Amino acid sequence: MPSAADNPFSLAHYWAQGDALSHALVALLLAMSLLSWCFILAKSLNAWRGRAAAPALLAFWSAPNMADAIALLRQADPERLYLALALQGDAHSKKLDRASVGGAVGKAEQLTRVLRGEITATTHRIERGLTLLASIGATAPFVGLLGTVWGIYHALAGVSAAGAMAINKVVGPVGEALVMTGFGLVVAIPAVLAYNGFNRINRMTLAQLDGFAYDLHVYFCRSGSSNSSSSS
Repeated sequence: MPSAADNPFSLAHYWAQGDALSHALVALLLAMSLLSWCFILAKSLNAWRGRAAAPALLAFWSAPNMADAIALLRQADPERLYLALALQGDAHSKKLDRASVGGAVGKAEQLTRVLRGEITATTHRIERGLTLLASIGATAPFVGLLGTVWGIYHALAGVSAAGAMAINKVVGPVGEALVMTGFGLVVAIPAVLAYNGFNRINRMTLAQLDGFAYDLHVYFCRSGSSNSSSSS
């Protein structure tokens, strides 16, 4: 029985007959695959925890006061997607800025600036790393294609050296070329699918953040107005 290394269609044979460039391309694709899967798993956990915190917004507005609402959200939102907005809005509503350029505008405008800045920071945080997935999904097929071209070059070089069409000189390099093409697609497809999935989840999360920020803005502006009226 021939061993796996003697089989021209085995991966061991492709690796044995490959050169330094072929090995480097395989190592690059393997690194890209590991990197994308580590990011996909970590990002999936973060996205799941963020989506699990969304129903707590209903309980947030059912709390008797803002302190209890923030305490409830602190437990339900470990990713601090919504909690950061509530904390920033509550802190700024209690300490109105009057001693800076930004303090020249009214309380409503200051709250808008603070909440908008927090949404921007949260957006950057939840979208961090998506460029990596997009880059892997876009470049992995071309890396595999480079391996394909290099394998076909080996096949042609083997035929030229043999001086005649010899199937054993062609099968190995052509098989290497096909394996590299498939490997590039295997790396790229999960990255592209994950990128599209995370983009959809992020759009839903950002829409809820915008709505929550609007509700907080209304609450803090009206609570400040009512406190001013009662004090006067």
